[in-house]
Amino acid sequence: MKRIVLLCLLALPLMADAPEEQPPAGFLHWSPASFAKEGKELGVKAATDAHHSATKALGEFDNDYYLLAHREGDGLAEWHETQADVFVVESGSATLVVGGTMNGGETTAPHEMRGPSITGGFRQKLVAGDIVRIPAKLPHQLLLDGGHEFTYFVVKVKGY
Repeated sequence: MKRIVLLCLLALPLMADAPEEQPPAGFLHWSPASFAKEGKELGVKAATDAHHSATKALGEFDNDYYLLAHREGDGLAEWHETQADVFVVESGSATLVVGGTMNGGETTAPHEMRGPSITGGFRQKLVAGDIVRIPAKLPHQLLLDGGHEFTYFVVKVKGY
């Protein structure tokens, strides 16, 4: 009996599936080096953009969406009815204003509004390595505080 158990244990590695050559559908990987390269390219685009920002879509699925964003100036106030945002700060610093009342908000896409500013709200300083979650239906705005650039990875969680 002991021999049978020992043989079974020794055979387990041989029965394991061979590793796949291609990643499974839906699997994505981003490295710090890829973000650094993309951030530089977005910086060039942001320098000529009227809002001093640029984004690159990295993947979209039924319930989530990923992008890299770069700002070289303050952002507009934003409000998303059906999406929560998660920001992972890659470089630079900014102040995130969340809550309060959006001033002059206009619908820019279905379930989306933008405006020039927010009155009131909570202010949170963000630096490289910080991660924040912004619930759906909460106004938010990034202010660069005199900084020259701010790059962040965004996860949009859909379905609210």
